[in-house]
Amino acid sequence: MNESSSSIPHKIIGVAVIWNDQKQILIDRRLPTGTMGGLWEFPGGKIEVGETIQECIKREISEELGIEIVVGEHLITIDHTYAHLRVTLTVHHSQHLAGVPQAIECDEIRWVSLDELDNFTFPEANREIIAALRKGENNN
Repeated sequence: MNESSSSIPHKIIGVAVIWNDQKQILIDRRLPTGTMGGLWEFPGGKIEVGETIQECIKREISEELGIEIVVGEHLITIDHTYAHLRVTLTVHHSQHLAGVPQAIECDEIRWVSLDELDNFTFPEANREIIAALRKGENNN
């Protein structure tokens, strides 16, 4: 690790790839203000002290989207350094259980197919999630 990467903040983030029964994935658009505003993302958030990644994902999805999910198998863990921030994204497949998704802490939400993800602009680290999803699809 070089000197500059150790001086920027590091966030550990639980991320959900939420599937519905129609094989669609839930994505949300970040609020226009703030870091990476207006970009689309897979929902999730920062892990809190004493919380497992699975608990973090379940809590964040409830708080941000107002829905209940089942957190499933691990998809990928990504370490990515932006100019202002280092993130570790721990990504899990999840299944939508109950509730209608609401844009509580985001600008907009959409259910999309895997093929439609190319129509949306994601933060750089999220591209690795999309690549992992496509790789998994080809293995099925």
